[in-house]
Amino acid sequence: MRALITKRAALRAAAALLIAGTAAGCGFQLRGANGSYTMPFQSIYLGLPDTSALGVELKRNLRAGGQVVVTDTADGAQAQFVLLGEVRNKSILSLNSLGRVREYLLSYTVSYTVRDAKGAVLVAPTEISLRRNMAFDETQVLAKESEEALLYRDMQADLVQQIIRRLAAMKNAG
Repeated sequence: MRALITKRAALRAAAALLIAGTAAGCGFQLRGANGSYTMPFQSIYLGLPDTSALGVELKRNLRAGGQVVVTDTADGAQAQFVLLGEVRNKSILSLNSLGRVREYLLSYTVSYTVRDAKGAVLVAPTEISLRRNMAFDETQVLAKESEEALLYRDMQADLVQQIIRRLAAMKNAG
């Protein structure tokens, strides 16, 4: 009986390896799975301050693809990314029986538009909003502050990826 179970497990493992090998051998790959997307423009100007953490990460991700030049001025750029707003918010989500905070709701909202070199709108004003719940314990305030900062950084990275995917999906900026 035990040999039969081992033989079945070996057959399943061999079948899984065969399927994985076939899928890898045919060149199947999810679009953007390697972290790079085909952008409909060769150059972009990011209308974000140099001190903006969102701007730094967006610029780094666009440059990492190797296809897009991020320019320092709007002149000559095929696309112009204009940040309309960036808001981080922290609100109370729930209280315990003593009326003390038990959970916070963290939100991070970015709104932007994209224009071409002539000022025509390529992407209408768009808003992306993310939310995360954070449990709170007043005996661990420093740890919870670090967790909050980490959650905001995670939301920022997620926002950058969403922006890049939306830029890749927009109409040609020719």
